[in-house]
Amino acid sequence: MEAPPELTSKEVDIYRDTWVRFLGYANEVGEAFRALVPPSVVWASYAVATVYVSADAVDKGKKAAVAHGDNPGKTTRVGVAMVDTFIWQALASVAIPGFTINRVCAASLYLLGRATRWPLPVRKWTTTAIGLSTIPFIIKPIDRSVDFMLDSSLRKVYGGGEKHE
Repeated sequence: MEAPPELTSKEVDIYRDTWVRFLGYANEVGEAFRALVPPSVVWASYAVATVYVSADAVDKGKKAAVAHGDNPGKTTRVGVAMVDTFIWQALASVAIPGFTINRVCAASLYLLGRATRWPLPVRKWTTTAIGLSTIPFIIKPIDRSVDFMLDSSLRKVYGGGEKHE
């Protein structure tokens, strides 16, 4: 039995449908390990995530350019696609989750210090485990919140943008 044509003809988006998507979560992993690694490692994780965000924005701009061909307004549509993708990804993949994991880990380390007599290395590893285990639970709510925020603000100004499911 063959799959329906709409399932087989769908183009794979390397930034959304492959392992490359996980590069957008690099900074959350960096934040989870903040208690154990030098600050330069955390900053490097933000660099990886920022390169991912930028590459996805450029990719969406290229796709918009192809989709609009030589039609009037092509430059505007390409710009909107790139800006919308960059802002969405910067908020949903870097800024908000990075801040969230940072605060979860900081609170965990503080509370473990107050509530336990565990040695510092154990508290740091526990904090890292808590931070890593938090990541899967924050992704969808943050994605939906950023969509709502952009739909309620910027997307009204420039008339749309791509939803990031």
